[in-house]
Amino acid sequence: MAIEVKFWGVRGSIACPSPDHVVYGGNTSCIEMRVGDEVLIFDAGTGIRNLGKDLIRRNVTHAHIFLTHTHWDHINGFPFFVPAYNPNASFRVMAGHLTHQGGVERVFSAQMADPTFPVPLSAMQSKLTFEDFSVGDELHPADGIVIKTAPLRHPNGATAFRVEYDGNAVCYVTDTEHDPETPDPIILDFIEDADLVIYDCTYTDEEFPQKVGWGHSTWQEGIRLCRAANAKQLALFHHDPEHDDAAMTVIEQKARATWSGAFAARDEMVLHIE
Repeated sequence: MAIEVKFWGVRGSIACPSPDHVVYGGNTSCIEMRVGDEVLIFDAGTGIRNLGKDLIRRNVTHAHIFLTHTHWDHINGFPFFVPAYNPNASFRVMAGHLTHQGGVERVFSAQMADPTFPVPLSAMQSKLTFEDFSVGDELHPADGIVIKTAPLRHPNGATAFRVEYDGNAVCYVTDTEHDPETPDPIILDFIEDADLVIYDCTYTDEEFPQKVGWGHSTWQEGIRLCRAANAKQLALFHHDPEHDDAAMTVIEQKARATWSGAFAARDEMVLHIE
């Protein structure tokens, strides 16, 4: 039985709709995993808008939404997630970095409040359940599905997710900053033997020294981690908006030449992990 992974938004920082961002896509972070009978959504960047339209087409009225963190590029698509306005639908929203900061519901309500947005969270008539967990907790959204969590090095905190189902494992590891001197031991352990690792590859090693402290990593570090952890595939993710299609093509070619298991994620790319 497979885990189906679909990328609805692969960009970091800000959406970049332009003729130069067509091949790899311009929507910000949002990934859907179909696991058994469950729909798991990771992050609610601008990509969740198109995902919402697809859920309506498929008549899906229930899903779990897991947030790595609540910086704008990971949540600002949620007000445009149309299924959340359906009174016959239900969605469970979960985050692991806000336990001591008022909780995830407070953040979602604030981004849809005056004077920054005209439609309040209360206008969403679906059954919305907001839950806060502690990073490191193990989650069980349905029978047979295990989701492990781990802390990431990012301003204000972020959470990595490892989805395990029927002997397969997919890891979602963004946003995180690495130490050039030593691999992150938490990530190494977290992604060990994973079938797919979706990793923060915002920068290149050459760009990284000018971006220290911004909370992101490189495709070269992603390959180093995956090789050391015996992971099977690496999806380059959270692409810098300044990396247009031409730049991304060069990055992907270099990544593939370095390690055959690496590739660049694209909006609406679908993978079957089995």
